[in-house]
Amino acid sequence: MRNIALKAGSRPPWVGLAAAVWVEIAAGNAYNFPLYSPALKSVMGYNQQQLTILGVANDIGESVGLLPGIACNKFPPWAVLLVGVVLCFLGYGVIWLTVSQTITGLPYWVLWIALVVATNSNAWFGTAVLVTNMRNFPLSRGTVAGILKGYAGIAAAIYTVLYNMVLQNSATTLLLFLALGIPLICLVTTYFIRACTPASGEDSSEHGHFVFTQAASVFLAIYVVAISITSDYVSLSDALSYILVAIMVVFMLSPLAIPVKMTLFPATKKRIRSADSSDSLAQEGGDSTPTDPLLTPSSSAAYLGSFYETEDFSDVEILLAIGEGAVKEKRRPRRGEDFKLGEAFVKADFWLLWFVYFLGVGAGVTVLNNLAQIGVALGVNDTTELLCLFSLCNFAGRLGSGVLSEHYVRSKAIPRTVWITCTHIMMILTFLLYASALSGTLYAATILLGVCCGVIYSLMVPTASELFGLKHFGLIYNFILLGNPIGALLFSGLLAGKLYDAEATKQGSSTCIGAECFRLTFLVLAGVCGLGTILSIILTIRIRPVYQMLYAGGSFRVPQASDR
Repeated sequence: MRNIALKAGSRPPWVGLAAAVWVEIAAGNAYNFPLYSPALKSVMGYNQQQLTILGVANDIGESVGLLPGIACNKFPPWAVLLVGVVLCFLGYGVIWLTVSQTITGLPYWVLWIALVVATNSNAWFGTAVLVTNMRNFPLSRGTVAGILKGYAGIAAAIYTVLYNMVLQNSATTLLLFLALGIPLICLVTTYFIRACTPASGEDSSEHGHFVFTQAASVFLAIYVVAISITSDYVSLSDALSYILVAIMVVFMLSPLAIPVKMTLFPATKKRIRSADSSDSLAQEGGDSTPTDPLLTPSSSAAYLGSFYETEDFSDVEILLAIGEGAVKEKRRPRRGEDFKLGEAFVKADFWLLWFVYFLGVGAGVTVLNNLAQIGVALGVNDTTELLCLFSLCNFAGRLGSGVLSEHYVRSKAIPRTVWITCTHIMMILTFLLYASALSGTLYAATILLGVCCGVIYSLMVPTASELFGLKHFGLIYNFILLGNPIGALLFSGLLAGKLYDAEATKQGSSTCIGAECFRLTFLVLAGVCGLGTILSIILTIRIRPVYQMLYAGGSFRVPQASDR
């Protein structure tokens, strides 16, 4: 492929980040399952366990991204996005044909596969924009991950607003929008999302740009939730509804203000290179490619000695041995360098991170998949408010954890997993709150769970990149994401669905009413998060030296890369 020499401080990467915001919102379409699942259940006559297994298909499609993880290293971002466009159109097209009863009598397994295909578009969309933008802004990977995944988190609230105010609460119309509207949006953005050569130092204006983008996302989230709640209690005319939605779209376009400002008021100051910033990110020569923006090793080893002193041989001894021809310059990567997936497999830290993510997000997605039924069981008939509330808090957790962890990792080299540990503890309390079924606790528990799911999901992304590098990040990241559907299958399909149907059978109905419908499920999930807390503490202790090495100078420093 032809080399691209677009710098991270120039306009194109910021245009790409603004376009990525729209793709991430599109990639949140799996959160729509609670909106159309009641219609699907009614049309097809499914019981709760059958519907729950469809929810598992929803999670499997969203999270199985090994193919896009491989593709993002071999093809340009537009090609990866194009695959997602096709999958979205085909998958949601079949579901729309079913719910609209344009086609009748489709077997259960066909719908299951259609849901997997439809939501698998999210993996292609999300991987393309996340990997591309983290490579374009490698010094701010935690901030970038928080922003992009924050917008994906608020997607559920955005879709809920569209569902209530534009689509007239019609599941059929919503599915038609998912089949046609989302592919069209992503087709438009494919031109703007491109790989760029990462800058060699930190730009003084870059922080301000990120703050503006974060602030824009916060205003969008507050506005979306405000108009969603207002529409539930106040009757709005069609014209006013369309005006409010148009304002929401303007908020979604606000990140474009950055490249517009850079065009109208070009910076005159030169980029400042600091000894503490990563001069290791400079590209050497013209050998880099847009799909492989390799990070060259830092010339300074001031902070590496203490980290590697526990190795069998020092770097000096190895270099002397190489010079004498006694050994060949080949070794396995150390944590913080670029790992291949197979090399990561043999690391205990990789599997600790995988299980910490699996236990936390698997427990959270169980509630999300059954949110409509949980609401009905506990006396809330209109569950769109719960979904909107979960979405807002999920967004807050994603964006807030990115900002918080980035501050403390730079100032005190505190591992991001410290916050994941705190989140698991909070999830234990949250599930006990759900199980208590006390008056008013449903909304409080949903708020806490939304924040917790956002934190775990958002912090996994930069943690994986810091421990195992960016070169094969797309594949490693998507393998960790497999914890999502596996957790959904075990905790939602095999646990929550069966217990719900068993309780409904006792009541002599297909719909279960009362706290007992999910109480045992919530208690089991609390225990699951207890195990996640223990594993997260172990992981944090193990990787503390890695973070002390990577952020010893107050800014990200790429460790000495190995030749492999």
